[in-house]
Amino acid sequence: MDKFLIRGGKPLKGTVKISGAKNSALPCLAATLLTAETVTLHNVPYVKDLITQRRLLEDLGATVLTPELHTQKIRAANIEIYEAPYELVKTMRASVLALGPLLARFGQAKVSLPGGCAIGTRPIDLHLKAFEQLGATISLESGDVVARAPKGRLTGAETFFEKVSVTGTENVLMAASLAKGKTTIHNAAREPEIEDLAELLNKMGAKIVGAGTETITIEGVESLGAAEHTIIPDRIETGTFIIAAAITGGELEIQNCQPQHLAAVIEKLREVGVEIEERGQNTLFVKCCKNGLQSKDVTTEPHPRFPTDMQAQYMALMTQAEGTAAVVETIFENRFMHVGELIRMGANIQISGNTAIVKGKTNLMGAPILASDLRASASLVLAGLAAAGETLIDRVYHIDRGYETIVKKLNEIGADIERITENLTMSAE
Repeated sequence: MDKFLIRGGKPLKGTVKISGAKNSALPCLAATLLTAETVTLHNVPYVKDLITQRRLLEDLGATVLTPELHTQKIRAANIEIYEAPYELVKTMRASVLALGPLLARFGQAKVSLPGGCAIGTRPIDLHLKAFEQLGATISLESGDVVARAPKGRLTGAETFFEKVSVTGTENVLMAASLAKGKTTIHNAAREPEIEDLAELLNKMGAKIVGAGTETITIEGVESLGAAEHTIIPDRIETGTFIIAAAITGGELEIQNCQPQHLAAVIEKLREVGVEIEERGQNTLFVKCCKNGLQSKDVTTEPHPRFPTDMQAQYMALMTQAEGTAAVVETIFENRFMHVGELIRMGANIQISGNTAIVKGKTNLMGAPILASDLRASASLVLAGLAAAGETLIDRVYHIDRGYETIVKKLNEIGADIERITENLTMSAE
């Protein structure tokens, strides 16, 4: 199991280029199941989640070619099975995004539930209720969700999400593209990744209006065709590198990003003292304020407000700010798993329910720590960059799921970080 060894205390300086958005590429890859024709996707990040998604497509019978590292050509003409098996779903919940396309195109689909997942309490329940509104029959068979469309085709309907769900919106958006008649999604997720998926689907011949708003309308079509599409830049990677510059007292030019996709993050970081200058539509210049960082409260909320995927990174930054900040998590109940590791490094954080109280400024010290999930991993890397001494992060396969060549990118801008393999030899990314 690989580890990261970080020797902290070095300001990051230079230029970094943002990769394609993992959370956009995943549903876009799933959308290729809606047609027998070739779909070409550019700016696909080379991360573990996308490798898993490609494997799922190939297991279903699709042909996936990679003429260039970040380009995928997918032709799902000969789909042989209609199942996302447990061995893939347990490592990446986004495998559930195969459900909508398979159900819409073939009238049937089977997706394994992740371990410990109760169908009535997990977010996937929101997907299933929406599919039932489109006429599907849903059953649970030996740990698998089995969905079938009457007479092989879904029927357009009014759908409403009781709670905003990004993957739920994406799944229904894809399914409704081939349904008979009109579908309206109410209380839809508004993330840029939803807009990106809708843009791809429209290029394939879908008729979608309103993506990026709370109400999306889809006029179902008989079939979808070939398309070529470029994945948007990763807004969470962008936010992570903004904080990397600030927490190390460095200066970074961040290229190939879309600042409008993380307006709430930029606004909050400016409030705490991070200087962020927009240079054109796709470049940011970031440096820390001469007067230092000031603590500010934050609450995670659905887009366009502050994203839960930036909460852990923001908390790491608040350990280096003057004052006390309340970090309130409203999206996921289990997203403070990084707190204990930050405390091991010297952070002063107390948790009460869904609120973490961070008291700064504290002198972080390097320590052996354990990554628990993707964004927690990013926060620990940030803390390690700011800490004195050496930080050894275990279970870094979490960060490999969503950050492309993170070691290489950080070293190129002045960090001292290396990957250590199980046999304690060094491995370049």
